[in-house]
Amino acid sequence: MADFVLSTTNKTSVRKLTAPIVDAATFNGIIENILTNNPWGCTPWEGAGVSHDGVEKAAENYTARIVYEDEFGDVLGNASARAPDLAGFNAAKTELLGNEALETAVGGTAVADSGSESYACRLRCHDAGGEVYFVAFTRTSVRISSYENDAIRDAIETWADGVAALA
Repeated sequence: MADFVLSTTNKTSVRKLTAPIVDAATFNGIIENILTNNPWGCTPWEGAGVSHDGVEKAAENYTARIVYEDEFGDVLGNASARAPDLAGFNAAKTELLGNEALETAVGGTAVADSGSESYACRLRCHDAGGEVYFVAFTRTSVRISSYENDAIRDAIETWADGVAALA
């Protein structure tokens, strides 16, 4: 029988942030800056007859968390809403915070639990050398995956060093 022979070596690198990204607006600002300014020099490409930007969103979601507190600050219940983008996140959070019927049903006052919110975005990128790789952002980490050339990691690391929220 024939043997499988390694043809590529795809790598993954992770940066754990020293502090979570402070809020959804800051998180979204980082993503929008990448899409607008293309700091890694990604190039447009075509795959399966479809044209792609050099950097594009492959997936994105934001999760709002609300707790319901009694008059002593004890948590009586909670609610969460997951949205596909920042606008949906903000609308869902506003709706949960202003929903008096839900407050009555749970028995407490709705309070945003900002520290428990989560945000995630996965970018598909095309390197000038031809590699397609991914950069996934969460509130607490940045992950580069499916790359071979270490210069890709180095370019993203240099860029991230200049973004205060990604320390």
